[in-house]
Amino acid sequence: MSNKALMRANTQFACDIFQALSHETPHINRFISPLSMSLALAMLYNGADGQTQQALAQTLQIAGMSLDEVNQTYGLLRHELDALDPQIQLTLANALWTRQGVAFEPNFLQQCQHHYHAEVLPVDFHDPTTRTQINRWVSDQTQGKIPTILNEIHPLTMLILINAMYFKGNWSKAFNQKSTRECPFYLLDGSQKPCSMMFQNGSFRYFSDNTVEAIALPYGDERVSMYLFLPAENSNLAAFVRTLTPTNWTNWMRRFNVREGNISLPRFKLEYELDLNSVLTALGMGIAFNAQNANFKQMGLFQENLYVSQIKHKAFVEVNEEGTEAAAVTAAVMQLTSMMPGPTPFHMTVDRPFFCAIVDDQTGAMLFMGAIVEPK
Repeated sequence: MSNKALMRANTQFACDIFQALSHETPHINRFISPLSMSLALAMLYNGADGQTQQALAQTLQIAGMSLDEVNQTYGLLRHELDALDPQIQLTLANALWTRQGVAFEPNFLQQCQHHYHAEVLPVDFHDPTTRTQINRWVSDQTQGKIPTILNEIHPLTMLILINAMYFKGNWSKAFNQKSTRECPFYLLDGSQKPCSMMFQNGSFRYFSDNTVEAIALPYGDERVSMYLFLPAENSNLAAFVRTLTPTNWTNWMRRFNVREGNISLPRFKLEYELDLNSVLTALGMGIAFNAQNANFKQMGLFQENLYVSQIKHKAFVEVNEEGTEAAAVTAAVMQLTSMMPGPTPFHMTVDRPFFCAIVDDQTGAMLFMGAIVEPK
């Protein structure tokens, strides 16, 4: 499995899950980390067997690839992201919180440790301080941006598998705080609300057509960028999200050219939380949540009734004049039962609902993605 094949799979998974979420909740702000989700599910995949493993492969778009190929390529991606950019802080942390005294399959634990650098932490799930310990780990890994992931722990819990991500990057060219001023932002219903709008002019990677206007705002040494997609006035955000496919994404990435122009972008900050069970079930992974049919025998032969009771995802993002800070956590709880310059300057005003994504331009890894319908 090549890195490009993994990126195609990850992009397809990202598009699938974002479209499913947008269909469920089209009128609210959404911000997720597809990479955090796929890393957690990839570790889960190592413990699955039979139809459950096939369902996970289908959801992750990795059907036909061997487990060894999947693990090695995720390990390579992690290595590349570890050397991202000295001016950008990106941390990826994985942990398996296992039930104390239970003999998990050594190969499952070793694969997660070797390829995903996962910590294996045996704990007593009956001890009320364990939840505090896990939440503290999550908070530490996300610089306090996501202080908790678990509200309770079921007494039959056998394993809690967690991925945590933290990103902080300053724009390659900061917005001037003195230029920020209050401007209207037009909501989905046509009404407007005031927002703090940032302004910048210069040379940007940019493209536009009759359906969308897009710009790339780089961080640090310009390996990582935030991509902003503003649907045309005669279109809308929901229509854009329906066109979000790997093929279109690849085509869009090829269309960016350096242009002179200016960008108006609202400052925003949001927290997003969701239970992924229903979305992942819709994407074909329902068997993993079924207490009677789930098959995770590769985790160990101590029982046959291990299933995923819940997969939770939390994300945080703040965009301001200096740059972007973002974090995400995915927790799976398991229990028994040089371009050509454009001809004329552009004027891009992001004053209505828009899509954004933070992408590592070297690997193509989609770190975060979101739909902002109302900046707050």
